[in-house]
Amino acid sequence: MKDISEMVSLAEEDALFREEYEVEIESVSSYLDELELEMAFSGEYDSRNAILAIHAGAGGTESQDWAEMLQRMYLRWAERRGYLTEILDTSPGDEAGIKSSTISITGEYVFGFLKSEHGVHRLVRLSPFDADHARHTSFVLIEVLPEAESGVDITIEPDEVKIDTFRSSGPGGQHMQKTSSAVRVTHLPTGLVVTCQSERSQHQNKDIALTILQSRLLNIEMAKLAEERTKLKGDRVLAGWGNQIRSYVLHPYKMVKDHRTDYQSNNPDAVLDGDLDGLITAYLRSIVGKQ
Repeated sequence: MKDISEMVSLAEEDALFREEYEVEIESVSSYLDELELEMAFSGEYDSRNAILAIHAGAGGTESQDWAEMLQRMYLRWAERRGYLTEILDTSPGDEAGIKSSTISITGEYVFGFLKSEHGVHRLVRLSPFDADHARHTSFVLIEVLPEAESGVDITIEPDEVKIDTFRSSGPGGQHMQKTSSAVRVTHLPTGLVVTCQSERSQHQNKDIALTILQSRLLNIEMAKLAEERTKLKGDRVLAGWGNQIRSYVLHPYKMVKDHRTDYQSNNPDAVLDGDLDGLITAYLRSIVGKQ
């Protein structure tokens, strides 16, 4: 900054210095942006991997198709950033799309970035499933959980869980259909239920289900702490389907708007293809502003 201030007077006299001055300004600006994001990653679990869960809302095929569109969006976003992804469990839709999906995303600060996506996502478009081609509104709930460290964050005792096996109902080949490889884990103290049927091995599905369960229990603890802090602050927390965090409008105009930051993009096709960085960065900057 000291160098730049000295360049200002030189730039007024010489156009060559003006070019150098502009380059330095851009460099400092980029560095400040990086520092700002680092401040947003001050949460205890921000540096961890994440488990992203997708749940189609009311609306049948429309919402299930929207859920699959969002799954593709997050997989493409992760691919752009060089993150590793694995679909841990998925429930196919009745006619199209998916009813739910659970994805593991591995990389640096995945949870820190994706915590911006937790909430209800709303789609407005002309329905490809409606004979009248009418405009429909669909809702999907996105959950983002930090990956729990087994035995460190959450300990699950054997007598706290009930484990059932059943035949896989989704696609996966003849083997998965004939054997009871799918696993359902019920956490008795909380009533949480996690299923996994993505792997051929019952043992693998059990391990994955327990991993997801640990992350869900950790998320509950995080929510309790957040609620206690909120009560101390006196803020009112709004939650529910009516309070979507983001709207994706494909008709009658094209726009993606985040209702928490007012950030807008006029290119929903790019956003749905994984170009989420503008939306995510705007949210992270808003967090820094509140700290």
